[in-house]
Amino acid sequence: MNTDIFTKEALQDGKHITSLEIASVTGKQHKHVMEAIRKMEPAWKLERGSNFRLSQIQEKIPNGGYKLRPCYLLDKAESLFIATKFNDVARARLVLRWAELEKAHRGQSPCAPKMLETEADILKRSDEILKREISAANESATGCFTMKQVARGLRMTYRDLCKLLEDHHVMTRVKGSYELLPPYSLMGYEAYRYHQAYRLDGDRCQRRYMIWTAEGLAFVKRFVKYLK
Repeated sequence: MNTDIFTKEALQDGKHITSLEIASVTGKQHKHVMEAIRKMEPAWKLERGSNFRLSQIQEKIPNGGYKLRPCYLLDKAESLFIATKFNDVARARLVLRWAELEKAHRGQSPCAPKMLETEADILKRSDEILKREISAANESATGCFTMKQVARGLRMTYRDLCKLLEDHHVMTRVKGSYELLPPYSLMGYEAYRYHQAYRLDGDRCQRRYMIWTAEGLAFVKRFVKYLK
């Protein structure tokens, strides 16, 4: 992929910010900011019809030479869309940084009503994009059954059913969610539903949990009956 190369001085236009500066302002590692940008790019492209701008920054190094650091070059709307993944403190820092940039380059007050309205509009639109993204991802889970629903139908508790299926190597727990093990994972027995959640540091993330298809429900009923 071809990328543009910039110096830090060339980016002082008050209209753009790099992922490197976002990381510095919010106190996050740059690799984590880059990861958030890549994950959110498909939703942005669907909304705006364009990808984020991948660039490289030319930085001086002590021996007198230069090195290139990959980063994204984002405008205000793009960076605040990415910030919807951050906690409130990190997002506030980025908003204040934009206020500083706008004041320096256009003479606007950091508390100008127009700027605050723009922030609210961007964040509201970002939430709407994420909701549509989750809704689209959950369409394939229509008509499926949660583990609790399956357990109630079998007159079992949720915990007992999970333990039974784990003990017989039907499924296992991975990162807080259950997943089927082969060969059951290859038979169309499971689907997944997604929802927004928050990490302990306050950052927003997307979680998923396994549910059973109609074929999966029939399989569980047969499996439990066989074990009895």
